[in-house]
Amino acid sequence: MPKSMSVVREAIAGDEADDAMAERVAAGQAKEQVKAGRKVLPIVEGVVLVAALLAPLVLQDYLTVFATRVIILALFALSFDLVWGYAGIMSFGQALFFGSAGYGVALLARDLDITNIFLVLPAGTLIGLTFALLLGGFLLLGRHPSSVIFVSLGTLTGSYAADRLARGWYYLGGQNGIPSIAPMSLGGYEFTEGPAFYYLVLGILVVVYLLCRFLVRSQFGLALAGLRENEQRIAFFGYKAQHLKAIIFAIGGAIAGLAGSLYAFHEGFVWPNMVGVVVSTQVVLYVLFGGSGTLIGAVIGTVIVEGVSFWLSDNYRDIWPIILGLLLLLVILFRPLGLISFVLGERERVGSFGARPKGTEKETDKEKRNAAP
Repeated sequence: MPKSMSVVREAIAGDEADDAMAERVAAGQAKEQVKAGRKVLPIVEGVVLVAALLAPLVLQDYLTVFATRVIILALFALSFDLVWGYAGIMSFGQALFFGSAGYGVALLARDLDITNIFLVLPAGTLIGLTFALLLGGFLLLGRHPSSVIFVSLGTLTGSYAADRLARGWYYLGGQNGIPSIAPMSLGGYEFTEGPAFYYLVLGILVVVYLLCRFLVRSQFGLALAGLRENEQRIAFFGYKAQHLKAIIFAIGGAIAGLAGSLYAFHEGFVWPNMVGVVVSTQVVLYVLFGGSGTLIGAVIGTVIVEGVSFWLSDNYRDIWPIILGLLLLLVILFRPLGLISFVLGERERVGSFGARPKGTEKETDKEKRNAAP
């Protein structure tokens, strides 16, 4: 009998040892996965940044001008990715904030001769923010929670109405828009097309990107992640879901306004399509192609869509929209999370919120004790 009891104890001890070993292995694997996942995004961001910094050194002048336009559109795509990718708001009227800011700074330059960069860019940002607050307040802050369809159709209607208004109002130039906008200036220097304008826009994109990255990894971003996954549960924990949506909608509008201001001065004119449904749909394609809810996916998607469009329109002038549409369908069918999903895992797409994998806390404490003198 004692022998049998000792056998049982040994068996139990062996099982406990096996369980402990399994837990350590699982914790180690989870820790390595998290570490590996965390390494991917900075690498992708670093590669994109280095490529962007070197681009004017190797591109011809006309391609540098085109690249500047692409970076401005990438800033615009960031605004939509915040709204849709992180808050789940399908805004089909994002061009309303983009184009209204463009028209606003164009009127400042035409009627008041105001082109100083420290005046026109904040003014454009404020215009986008104001329109987003007005539209978001109407669509999102009602007595009852707004449905996805209601918000989508509401933003679409706003964009369509702005397009009709711009085409029919003589003060805004009607169908022709506002041409010959004076260059943006800083003191006596004028920002014309070229490397200076390119690096200015790139610097603004990097700053806005970093601010957005900080935002979505903050406590506010944690609430947004919960809002996107389960709005009812977030409301149960005391968060006002509609207020969160309105805040991120307003931030997205402000970024779109900043992008619209830069776009107006870069192109030298504004026209009704800037506030219309076509541009609103265009930014949706950028984020779909690159991958929503990642920020860097919006940037990559913009670069790829605009680059492929440029090449196709030059080589297949009659059928290039069809080819581009087929490519987008293939991406949606086989990579519904966007092209960024080739290198970015689901863990890093969601973020590092929530409880850490079991066992990593003990490992971290042990590492701290070993590192202590």
